[in-house]
Amino acid sequence: MITLWGRTNSVNVQKVLWCCDELVLPYDRIDAGLQFGRNNEADYLAMNPTGKIPTLVDGDFVLWESNSILRYLVMQYGEASLLYPSEPKLRASVDRWLDWTLSTLQPAERPVFWALVRTPADARDNAKLATDFSAVAVLWRMLDAHLQGRFFMEGETFTLADIVLGAYAKRWFGVNGPERPPLPNLERWYSRIATRTGFKKYVDFALT
Repeated sequence: MITLWGRTNSVNVQKVLWCCDELVLPYDRIDAGLQFGRNNEADYLAMNPTGKIPTLVDGDFVLWESNSILRYLVMQYGEASLLYPSEPKLRASVDRWLDWTLSTLQPAERPVFWALVRTPADARDNAKLATDFSAVAVLWRMLDAHLQGRFFMEGETFTLADIVLGAYAKRWFGVNGPERPPLPNLERWYSRIATRTGFKKYVDFALT
């Protein structure tokens, strides 16, 4: 039985839970991080020296970094799954979005999320928020352009790229704040993936 350490309101944990749902893969989950603590305790740091979540334990194998966990789960338990296609060019295209999410989207999105969701309104730096919001809007516009004429992020089927970007898209569409620019391709894609069971179970609830 797989064990996943991490709290359910973490976007990086949500990605993994969604993937498990797509693979119909059973698991146990242990709350860790923020109000639950544990991720700075010695036993956790022995598994994951970064002290971050999630951490996956599969027998005697331990893995951290959420996107690496996604890849592992599909390669280990979803051989026939199309979530992580085996064709090299298509797999590389999926990997591109997994890497871009961590290198570019998450750093730009994080200050907006913290300002709008985890900072009281009277404590916000509204000028900085406006600047940060404009910066992340540029990235969503890029995705909107990429989705022109596409049903999914890459190829003809739902992949890990849709899971990873879909979890962050919830943070874009799920906050109340500055007015979002119209992004019709992104909105159509989001409305489609939001119907998936894993999204409904693990992503589609109030941001906290």
